[in-house]
Amino acid sequence: PGTSQKPIQQGGLLKFVYGGEYHAYNPDVVSALQVAVQSGDYSRFKEYTALVDQRPVAMLRDLLKVKVAEQPLALEEVEPLEAILKRFDSAGISLGALSPEAHEAIAAAMNRIGARSNSGEGGEDPARYGTERSSKIKQVATGRFGVTPEYLVNAEVLQIKVAQGAKPGEGGQLPGGKVNGLIARLRYAVPGVTLISPPPHHDIYSIEDLAQLIFDLKQVNPQALVSVKLVAEPGVGTIAAGVAKAYADLITISGYDGGTGASPLTSIRYAGSPWELGLAETHQTLRGNDLRGKVRVQTDGGLKTGLDVIKAAILGAESFGFGTAPMIALGCKYLRICHLNNCATGVATQNEQLRKDHFIGTVDMVVNFFQFVAEETREWLAKLGVRSLGELIGRTDLLEVLPGETAKQNNLDLSPLLGSSNIAADKPQFCLVEKNPPFDQGLLAEEMVKLAKGAIDAKSGGEFELEICNCDRSIGARVSGEIARQHGNQGMAGAPITFRFKGTAGQSFGVWNAGGLNLYLEGDANDYVGKGMTGGKLVVTPPQGASYRSQDSAIIGNTCLYGATGGKLFAAGTAGERFAVRNSGAHAVVEGTGDHCCEYMTGGFVCVLGKTGHNFGSGMTGGFAYVLDMDNSFVDRVNNELVNLQRITGEAMEAYRSHLQDVLREYVAETASEWGAELLDNLDDYLRRFWLVKPKAANLASLLSSTRANPQ
Repeated sequence: PGTSQKPIQQGGLLKFVYGGEYHAYNPDVVSALQVAVQSGDYSRFKEYTALVDQRPVAMLRDLLKVKVAEQPLALEEVEPLEAILKRFDSAGISLGALSPEAHEAIAAAMNRIGARSNSGEGGEDPARYGTERSSKIKQVATGRFGVTPEYLVNAEVLQIKVAQGAKPGEGGQLPGGKVNGLIARLRYAVPGVTLISPPPHHDIYSIEDLAQLIFDLKQVNPQALVSVKLVAEPGVGTIAAGVAKAYADLITISGYDGGTGASPLTSIRYAGSPWELGLAETHQTLRGNDLRGKVRVQTDGGLKTGLDVIKAAILGAESFGFGTAPMIALGCKYLRICHLNNCATGVATQNEQLRKDHFIGTVDMVVNFFQFVAEETREWLAKLGVRSLGELIGRTDLLEVLPGETAKQNNLDLSPLLGSSNIAADKPQFCLVEKNPPFDQGLLAEEMVKLAKGAIDAKSGGEFELEICNCDRSIGARVSGEIARQHGNQGMAGAPITFRFKGTAGQSFGVWNAGGLNLYLEGDANDYVGKGMTGGKLVVTPPQGASYRSQDSAIIGNTCLYGATGGKLFAAGTAGERFAVRNSGAHAVVEGTGDHCCEYMTGGFVCVLGKTGHNFGSGMTGGFAYVLDMDNSFVDRVNNELVNLQRITGEAMEAYRSHLQDVLREYVAETASEWGAELLDNLDDYLRRFWLVKPKAANLASLLSSTRANPQ
């Protein structure tokens, strides 16, 4: 019976198998590219591009052929190399996914050629700021993983990662094996613990929320451009139109060919669409809605050669992102084991031995790759009879659709990629403005900068009083940006500037708050209070003489302290949902919260003096919380997967009792809360009603010391 059984073919879908599925980065392509960039020989690079450009049909663009001109231009008539290099970015791959050596080599290479590198969402070591190794594009992935005001002011472009090509909707992820001491420090996390980025729905429920984050970033660093990274999927054009209306300056459409240097294989297949579809849809939708002239559009996802750049420009891209190709240039062999931390070439691992023994990458290899692609792009422009990439954008008359080689290919209709007859020909094909300035002038924020400028320059501190209304958004961000630009995150902590407000604050009160900035608000505040704060104090209290009980009344909105890395928040009232999601160091006291409090928390502590919603502590791997449970319902509201509960009674917990007392004392001093005073005065009676919530993996003895070490 054994003889009649056929062995099952592996197929080679995930890993390259000779004779199996075609891989765009097959061993021939990889080695040809490495020979070219290591030798610096352009003729060897042409051997590599021949392998790519003449492959069997593997991508939609392989069915689109460019029409060369009868009268080609001389190469001298085409725009110079520098003009083309300016349009190149390296795609966002974090330090953590990549080794420090690989990450820094790419940054240095891009800076040398006048292009831009992208930090990815893992933050950047402050030692790199202001040097050749600093990334001009800083990714914020909605503001987590060590996003601080100092990080944000050290950038030319701030990129919001709403989705990524490899795994739309899943968010990023870094396996625990890759989180060593350095990575944990930069991401304000615990070494050895897997980091799952919350997908965007944790803080961005709608296009308005995205518009608010764009505004937050433009406030903290007014010089920077704000970019939004979307993934090519059906309907992305509509989303891109919303993003343009939300005042983004740049939009990246990421194709499904993305890898992340960290995500598991199951996340990479069947995710997203080819960039050709997403880019064409975006370009046409923006033109049809009179928005194309306001934003720059970029695409990335498997770009390899000058011909790819030419085709992307024709379909509507004015800049181009390269992710995997620079990795290959640095020595990556595309083994698809990035997530295992044992990369044999030292590119995508934190293992010091592998990096020391096997990493061969140099800045010059990356420079060679980009210069070769730019040179080849110029040659194609000459063949097409076009003088510059700018003139090529949207010129779909220069593409013809090939019939295809198989029945399936014959059935494809790619003509919609080449444009729509409904759009007037005179609509712009590319961005016509430097920036896409928000409608909101941020007048109160500018007044605050005027008031505080002298105190920041002299590092002298000061106190000011102002009225505030709910149309004043992102209050504190402008001043925090000025502080961080001159003194870093905590440089003003010894000489604080205090603002006292009366009224209702709009969204993002105290966003990106820097050390040395104290904001007091008598009234209430909307969503995102203290988002991404790194220091200073935010104190929100009810209006004087209010007759209602603060513990029964909402005073701040949803998603407060999202991604905070330090500082203190005291609110005499209850908070909304998702309070302190991804808190990595802030200390907070509130009198109640909605659902999902402390989700994904990695540091700091939260004290809730009242009811919480469901799913408390989901994904919480660091920090701790005190929760007052008056009706014994809290046990049913905790997500037990990663945390456990403990009472604060008995001698063994004396340190925590005394810490809680100190916390309440400071809270009452700052807010004059009646409920806080009642608890403080009668702590011995209430103590047995408090729970300590801590990560299962955390040691009780070290919890307090790790929390006290955080910057205030």
